[in-house]
Amino acid sequence: MGRGFRPTKRIAGSASGYDERMSRSPWALGAVVVCLAALQLAARKDSVEQTKPGSGAPVPLVASFDGLGVGFEGPQGGSTGRNPSDNSLAVGPNHVVQIVNSRMAVFSKTGKALHGAVPTNSIFKGFGGPCEERNNGDAVVRYDQLAERWLFVMPLFRPIPGRADAPYSVCYAVSAGADPLGPFYRYEFRRKLFPDYPRPAVWPDGYYLATSTGDEVIQKHACVADRARMLKGLPATEQCVIVNGVNFLNPADIDGRGLPPPGAPNILMAAGGTQLHKIFEDDGIYSWNFHVDWDDPSKTKLSGPLKTAVAPYHYLCDGQLTNCVPQPDTTRRLDAQGDKLMQRLVYRKIGGRESIVALHSVNTAAGGGGLRWYEFRLNRKREPHLYQQGTYAPDRFFRWMGSIGMDRRGNIGVGYSFGGSPNYPGQRFAARLAGDPRGQLTFGETLLAEGEASQAYGNRWEDYATTAMDPSDDCTFWYVGDYFKKGATNYSTRIGAFRLPGCAK
Repeated sequence: MGRGFRPTKRIAGSASGYDERMSRSPWALGAVVVCLAALQLAARKDSVEQTKPGSGAPVPLVASFDGLGVGFEGPQGGSTGRNPSDNSLAVGPNHVVQIVNSRMAVFSKTGKALHGAVPTNSIFKGFGGPCEERNNGDAVVRYDQLAERWLFVMPLFRPIPGRADAPYSVCYAVSAGADPLGPFYRYEFRRKLFPDYPRPAVWPDGYYLATSTGDEVIQKHACVADRARMLKGLPATEQCVIVNGVNFLNPADIDGRGLPPPGAPNILMAAGGTQLHKIFEDDGIYSWNFHVDWDDPSKTKLSGPLKTAVAPYHYLCDGQLTNCVPQPDTTRRLDAQGDKLMQRLVYRKIGGRESIVALHSVNTAAGGGGLRWYEFRLNRKREPHLYQQGTYAPDRFFRWMGSIGMDRRGNIGVGYSFGGSPNYPGQRFAARLAGDPRGQLTFGETLLAEGEASQAYGNRWEDYATTAMDPSDDCTFWYVGDYFKKGATNYSTRIGAFRLPGCAK
């Protein structure tokens, strides 16, 4: 198996005692009222569109190299991947770790492949059970900067025989030190519900995870695992809440070392609207407080939603599993995942100020796709209020499926897919300084990956991309997304790093 992934003992009692409560639909509106509201929103124009590119010079690349996909060759071989890519990235002091679907690789920060491509479940070798036996897509990696550890989360989608009460599982691996190759403390938490599209987040009192229970139901699952015990390799449990009638949830994920007040609940957010009810528009972002009590699980609760009013928006492509982004040389159009806030929902504390940044893809006045992004700030009641928002749409083309971050100075960076005929789909980056005019990405676009061909098969284009902050300086943004090389029949991924001027001083 190469370096790392050294066996550890199965953690006794690591299968969770399942604690589950129901939460009512956050949008208990009559169908007539909802339809009228949707019609009203459709008539409004996005009042926050940025229709010109930033006037500043593009942010220069600090690093740029191919990741997993066509052209990758590592110590354990290549990896061409499958469609769509589940593109996850995390960065530590010395390493960059990437997972795409069911394969992973470890790089130096100069782009040398140190390990991979290997199956993601290699991390669970010697653990036993379905986490070791099965390899699954949608695995996600995070770097826990607060503890200087690596966190891997791998859901298992196929029902496990003999487990009628909890046929699914979510597998966790927490590194015992700073090495992303292990050794690891491993855990299996059994689930009653299908654990799709996992969104893990680091918070002082737990590892929070939101998942979707299926594409044909309006239901999500919010869970929290006992981080304190997992960091020590002790037996641990998770607690879960079912949330009905809600869009895709994202828990707040800490960047930097600024901590929320002791005992502060994690904040989860979702876009409005309901694709399955053909409600593609809204004028709010919705938030919940998730409080966990490890001593008395009966006191664990999810409260909300709280609506924060924002400029009206319409899902790009009317939401997920649709196709609207045009490409050259083919009639095949691409999906945009426009119904959801994309990973990560980033929490950042700078001095006494607490901010959360978020992003999703929306329709634009010019008929293309734009990036709607937000900075929320928490008030004294720890409720998010809108500080700034913008829709980045400097022309008629498509910018979609982005990922947002904030550095230690409060500067914001956004990575995203770019395309629309005559442009092949590729990857770009835009940014702003903390003191720039609100709602504006003021730097010109940085080109990370120029698309050289169209995706001729299927409409699915990435399920997500990832922006991660480098803990070495808390200034360098790392981002990964897909593109096609000339003549290729499958995607490549490109990993890039950017640093805004003045941050490192």
